[in-house]
Formats: sequence, structure tokens, C-alpha cells
Amino acid sequence: MAADPIEAVFETVAATAPEIRAGLPGRRTTLDQQNETGDQQLQADVWADELLGDRLAAVEGIGEYASEERKEVADVGEGYAVAVDPLDGSSNLKSNNPMGTVVGIYDGSLPTGGHDLVAAGFVLYGPITTMVVAREGRPEGYVVEDGQRRSIGPVELPEEPTVFGFGGREPDWPTDFAAYVEGVRNELKLRYGGAMIADVSQVLTYGGIFGYPALQNRPSGKLRLLFEAAPIAYVVEHAGGRSSDGDRSLLSVPANTLHQRTPTFVGNESCIEDLEAAVDW
Repeated sequence: MAADPIEAVFETVAATAPEIRAGLPGRRTTLDQQNETGDQQLQADVWADELLGDRLAAVEGIGEYASEERKEVADVGEGYAVAVDPLDGSSNLKSNNPMGTVVGIYDGSLPTGGHDLVAAGFVLYGPITTMVVAREGRPEGYVVEDGQRRSIGPVELPEEPTVFGFGGREPDWPTDFAAYVEGVRNELKLRYGGAMIADVSQVLTYGGIFGYPALQNRPSGKLRLLFEAAPIAYVVEHAGGRSSDGDRSLLSVPANTLHQRTPTFVGNESCIEDLEAAVDW
């Protein structure tokens, strides 16, 4: 394993990804319990969290492990803090749609904001298993085979936006956001699959915008800052795009609690600029 703890984290995630993928068919059962933010847990959620938690805790140079499936931060040694969404989009397991794993590595004790991120990445369990890692420059894309990463080159957001996808029920969207979406529909193609990682991957591939807005009944939206929003913002911004909570970069949003939610948008600069001009949250 790499001596560099950041590299070792991504090696560990890549090595674990095939096992997670292979273990999904037998773990589709809904458990009689919820995670800290009220989402119904599947057996696969808890299992993937335990698997990644054990393996990342064993990486030398990692001091904290946190997951959206756990109430509190686990103290595992000294060094960087790792925040993980073990199985992003696990509700897609029933319908056999794509899912993923999200990883953020912070140089600071959790909770802390995206300004303390030193690396971030994700695994996408699609028709093939792919991985994107951002650290000190353009993100790198990989195909994961037999637990090993094979580089497929730098990841850069296309200049021309093509696709969009927004979460939440339309009747719950704020009026200003709903009006903004009407304009987007006339310009871009709808691509929304119900797993953030799959939708962000579409944006990174084709250009455009993905987001989960503030809702009338949930002003902070759905996505968690530390586990989903900030790590993905880090990847997209390093790929040449922008992120926003409707007002500022997601990497500038203060983290007050471990499971804090935030409205989340990532994509081409022009799309984010139009979004910020349209909403007032």
C-alpha cells in the first residue's frame, strides 16, 4: 500500500469497490432503522459502511472516519479525516440503477468546511466500475478492474453544457427555482437518475448542471455538505466547473454539524451563474 495516506485511501477504496459491487445482490433488504438524517437504511448501506470503515481506519495517517450512515465521528488514529457516503443512491438498488461511493479527505477535524479538503473522489457502479480522483490539479479518471485502478486520463468539464438534472419533487420547488428550470429545459437535455454520483458523472462527461435545491418543506435541501456536496464540488471545481449553494461556492459553506444539509449545484460556470442570478434563498 502507498506510504502517502491520501493515495492509500483511494487505493483502499478501489480495492474495496469490486467487493461492494459483488455484495449488492444479496443485500437489497430494507432495515427497520434510519440513519442520522432520517433516511431508511438498506442492508447494503450498513454493510458498505462497515466494510469501508474497517479498511480506511487501518490506513496509517488517517485520524478520523465519518459516514452518513453513522451518528458520530470515529477516532481511528492520527492524521487526515475521511468522510464517506458508502453507497450513494442506494434507493436505486431495488430498480438496478447506478450507485456510487463518495470520498472526501479533510485536513482538519470533522465537522469542517470544504476549504479543508485536500482530495476527493468517487466510484461509480455503472455498466463498468469507474473512479474519479481530484488532488492538486485536474481530476483523473480510472476504470476499476480486480481492485486495481487503470487511468483513462484527466477529467475536464466540456465547455458547452448539454445535460441537466435536478432533484426533489417539482411541487416542492421554490417559485424562483421553478422559473429558472423552465429556461433550462429549453436549452439542455434532461438526465436524472436518482443517484447523485451518476448524475454528476453525466455532467462531467457532457457538460451541464446537476443540483438538489432548497425545497419549500426542506429549506436546506437533501444532500449532506461533508459527505456529498463538498467532495463533489471539489471534483467539479478542479475539473474546470463551479459549485454553489445558490449564493456561494460549496467549498465556502461553513460546516456547523456533522450531518448538515445544503442546497447543492455543480456544473459549468455559465449554468451556475444563471442559477445564482435566478434564486434568492
